[in-house]
Amino acid sequence: MKPIAERDRSHLPDGTRKRVAVVTADFYADLATWLEDGATRALDACGVATEARSFVRVPGCFELPLAAQRLIESGRYDAIVALGVVVRGETPHFDFVAGECSRGIMNVGLSTGVPIGFGVLTTDTLAQAQERADPARGDKGFDATIAALAVAAIF
Repeated sequence: MKPIAERDRSHLPDGTRKRVAVVTADFYADLATWLEDGATRALDACGVATEARSFVRVPGCFELPLAAQRLIESGRYDAIVALGVVVRGETPHFDFVAGECSRGIMNVGLSTGVPIGFGVLTTDTLAQAQERADPARGDKGFDATIAALAVAAIF
C-alpha cells in the first residue's frame, strides 16, 4: 500500500478546529527535521491553523511519553504527534528505548483519551530510517499526523 502522502487526499480528516502539538526527539536531528516537515504538510493539508500548532523538541525518544503527557495535561491540545528515530545498534539499548517509548506513548494515550500519532521509526539501519523519514519516500511524519487527526475527528 502506498503511504498516505501518495494516496488520494480527498479523505483527509478535517483539522480546522483542532489544536495539535508535535513533539519530536532530536537525537537524529536531520531525520527529525524531515519528520516535522511531513507533520507540517499534513497539518496544512487538514486545515489546522498555524496558531493552533505547537512544536516541541526533546533530546531522545525515551523522553517523548513524558513530554506528550505534559502537553496533554496543559489542556491546550486535541491531538499529539510523537516523532523520532531509534536505530538498532550492537547492544540491547534499542530494545529498551524503542519498547519503553512505544509503551509510554500508548499508556499516555489510553490514560488521557487524547489521540497520539505514533511517528517513531524503529529501524535496523540508518538507511531504513532515512527512507521512512524522507518526505519524498516514506513520509512517516505526514502519516503519523494524519493518524492523530483522524482519531481526533472521531471525537
